[in-house]
Amino acid sequence: MPRRPRIGAFPPEAAFLPALARLWLDEDGGHEGLIILPSRRAAQALAGAFLEANEGKALLLPRIVALGNIDEARLLLSAGFSLPPAMAPARRRALLAQLILRMPQESGAPQKLPAAWELAAEFATLLDEADHAGVDLAAALPNLVPEDFAAHWQRTLEFLTIVTHAWPNILASEGVMNPAKRLVLLIEAQTKAWGENPPSGPVWMVAAEGTPAIARMAEMVAGLPQGRLILPGFDPHLYADAWDGVEDSHAQGGIARLLSDIGARVEEVEQLPALPGAVPRGRGAVLSRALLPAAALSEWQNPVSLNLNGLSRLETGDEAQNALAIAMILRQALQTPGQSAALITPDRALAARVGAALKRFGITADDSAGEPLAATPPAVYLRLLARAAREDYAPLPLLALLKHPLATGNLPPQAFRDMARRLEKHALRGPRPPPGLEGLRFRLREEHQAEKDFLTQLERILTPLALAGAVTPVAALTALIEAGETLAATPDEPGPARLWVGEAGNALSALLAESLTALEDMPDMAPTDLPDLLDALLAGQVVRRPRAKDGHPRIAIWGIQEAALQSVDVAVLGGLVEGVWPSPEEPGPWLSRPMRKQAGLPSPELKIGQAAHGFFSLASACPHVILAAPKRRERAPAVPARWLTRLAAMLAGQGIDLPQHEAALWAAQLDLPQQRTPRPRPRPKPPADKRPRVYSISDIATLLADPYAIYARKVLKLSPLDPLDEESDASQFGDVVHAGLAKFFAVSDVNAPDAPVRLRHVLEVAMRESRPREALAQWWLARLERIADWLVETERARVAANGMPIARALEHKGEWKLPGDFLLKGRADRIERDTDGKLRIIDYKTGTVPPEKKVKAGTAPQLPLEAVMAEVGAFGEGFMAEVKELLYVALSGRAAAGAETMLLKKPEELREVIERAAGVVELLEKFADPEKAFLASPHPGRENKYDVYAGVSRRAEWGGEDENVSD
Repeated sequence: MPRRPRIGAFPPEAAFLPALARLWLDEDGGHEGLIILPSRRAAQALAGAFLEANEGKALLLPRIVALGNIDEARLLLSAGFSLPPAMAPARRRALLAQLILRMPQESGAPQKLPAAWELAAEFATLLDEADHAGVDLAAALPNLVPEDFAAHWQRTLEFLTIVTHAWPNILASEGVMNPAKRLVLLIEAQTKAWGENPPSGPVWMVAAEGTPAIARMAEMVAGLPQGRLILPGFDPHLYADAWDGVEDSHAQGGIARLLSDIGARVEEVEQLPALPGAVPRGRGAVLSRALLPAAALSEWQNPVSLNLNGLSRLETGDEAQNALAIAMILRQALQTPGQSAALITPDRALAARVGAALKRFGITADDSAGEPLAATPPAVYLRLLARAAREDYAPLPLLALLKHPLATGNLPPQAFRDMARRLEKHALRGPRPPPGLEGLRFRLREEHQAEKDFLTQLERILTPLALAGAVTPVAALTALIEAGETLAATPDEPGPARLWVGEAGNALSALLAESLTALEDMPDMAPTDLPDLLDALLAGQVVRRPRAKDGHPRIAIWGIQEAALQSVDVAVLGGLVEGVWPSPEEPGPWLSRPMRKQAGLPSPELKIGQAAHGFFSLASACPHVILAAPKRRERAPAVPARWLTRLAAMLAGQGIDLPQHEAALWAAQLDLPQQRTPRPRPRPKPPADKRPRVYSISDIATLLADPYAIYARKVLKLSPLDPLDEESDASQFGDVVHAGLAKFFAVSDVNAPDAPVRLRHVLEVAMRESRPREALAQWWLARLERIADWLVETERARVAANGMPIARALEHKGEWKLPGDFLLKGRADRIERDTDGKLRIIDYKTGTVPPEKKVKAGTAPQLPLEAVMAEVGAFGEGFMAEVKELLYVALSGRAAAGAETMLLKKPEELREVIERAAGVVELLEKFADPEKAFLASPHPGRENKYDVYAGVSRRAEWGGEDENVSD
């Protein structure tokens, strides 16, 4: 009579690996046996569990093998057994990418290498899934019915059929195998060897799911004389009828499928003894009830006793609060001697945030899931370099590159940083300069020779990246590496020694070397695709660093796979939101869900079941478990993971609410001061000798609206830096118009027949000299042409009505020495003297024109002050006369090209406003008084729309003081 398979499971509350080690020792498994585990990390952790179970005493361990790392050297196979090597991942992706690039354009396939490289990874995954599932795609795809699918899927199916038939020949010509197929054959060979020659010692296997090959091995192990199959995360509380309704997406879906594949029943699963633990009994029953299959949810209506001890939730507003609260939970765990704690999450961003927050408490936590290679310093450096080249060294990408620690340009690091800051200040800020490094040189003045020399050095270093036309991927990557190494050099250390160092540098070097070999036969690409190609090469690559010397031994950050079979005293299950844990149920880009089903491939729901199994196992086996999820993620509402929703609904039916962990309150209050004392509105009163005596006309408007801005700029000498990549429309366009009009009116007659053409030409020349971006230049040119036509027509009408002025000046500067040793400076856009001897002052506005009511009220004093200065001779004797007109001329160049606004048409109103403006000396005398404060925004609503000194004056602290104030 054949021996029934021996299948067992520990209670879900048991610490799995310690229980496994104890059971092996109790049954005298000895060191001659073999234990097969799902992952390498679990195998490493089991060795530690054996040592702990033996009270720290040395012992001979059994062979411990990770299922995914089986190879011929570790197996008891015949001497003649051998297989071709597995194809290198980069080489496989390169070959698949070539095939994808040959797909017809109408199929919707990518036509560029970076996108094809990413799609090739999905293709490789499809091949692996088929090999693991034992599906021959070449045979299965033709059996799908193309008429059942959309045209897009029909074209994709045709391509897949062609490739899957050709792929075996490609592998044979390369002398390699698909990695997954090779692993399947190794597992099957071992299973066969055991069937022919059963091992004399014990063989235990741990598996909660399995491909057909793994299921056959599990069946073989369970039937060996000293074999045992152990199911981790088995739910003993799920009754037999409920097992019948378990689907792939259920936490027990993988176990149910495995038991079915090996022909075993749930009732045959033996309950293995567990070590006495700290997990409250009944935790597994609570979670089992919450995760009941849909057909069994009627059980929720029956009242039961639920033990929630040690189980809580953590809900916070966003990811930042969530990470801080989790870090505080881990920190609190250290208060108990010997207590261990871990964050377990698939969310790499959350892991990074928590790791950073722990450093606030002096704790370094190793992230066992590793760090994305793309986020490491050397990879970020090369990505910044590639993007700067693609953007033709525009300010933002260039500055990001120059400020990276690896960028040194053969200078001492500090000297390079100083030059980068000087270049930023003098060339990179303000409207975007013309393209290329030569465009930055245009921005620099004669006195900036050091910055020009720095640019020359950069141009030499970056020469390899001056790629033109189509290039091979190898040539593009080689140019990037060459420029990157040169830019990373210092006088004391060559670039390669700084760039390819440490785990990240070594991993990046190996990846690029492998990629250069794999890309040798790829078609040419545009140089602008280099950043995307680099991102595609880096995608999915992870750097796992050795445990830091200062890493805390009792704090860990694990991914779900790393945490499998492990347990800690305090476990925070983080990122429990839909789309993270579990991840989206995507069938992939190559086959739709129905097509996968017809082909016999695993359903996407299996991944949901795996995630659910991880949740159930981890939440059951740790004494203190916190289920963490933010209410908002990536600035959008987050949907709690379906298991949290189910748990909350099940408990609500029993009139219970899962308690909120108090760490949410800790995080909210951590940075709050014990007592908040708002600071009052600043009232600086500098001494008389520090107070300004020289003002411009525009300063007067600022002094009236926001005296503090004058204090910050003239007393504290604080000037805001221009933004990077500043929008050019306002300031630069205005400068172009003013410069062009000054040149035109200096030499041209508006009554000349060709005046419109001349003005158009002068404005275009002024625009070209300012060198705006080409797209902007085309838009501006149309606006300038409309301005020229409108302005000539308007000026001709003015001359016809008033005659030709006897004197005219544009961009005319003047100074007015006032009593009290004050000096007022101004510049009139245009001032002219008519035949009646009186003056007209015109101000050109390419932006908003101040309303007349503000001019009357004195809050827009520019033109009245210019009038006063003219009448007292500040603009010279030629323009020392009575002012009869003040005009704003709006020049937008849009649908309404321009508009003229004459202010204060009644002579008596004009005279009154000018005389009031003459009292500016009284205002200046007030602010010369040491007892007069330079208040910040004393008249709310009148302050500058763009208050660049709001941070300096701490307006956010006292902004509630909205009443007018005086001093």
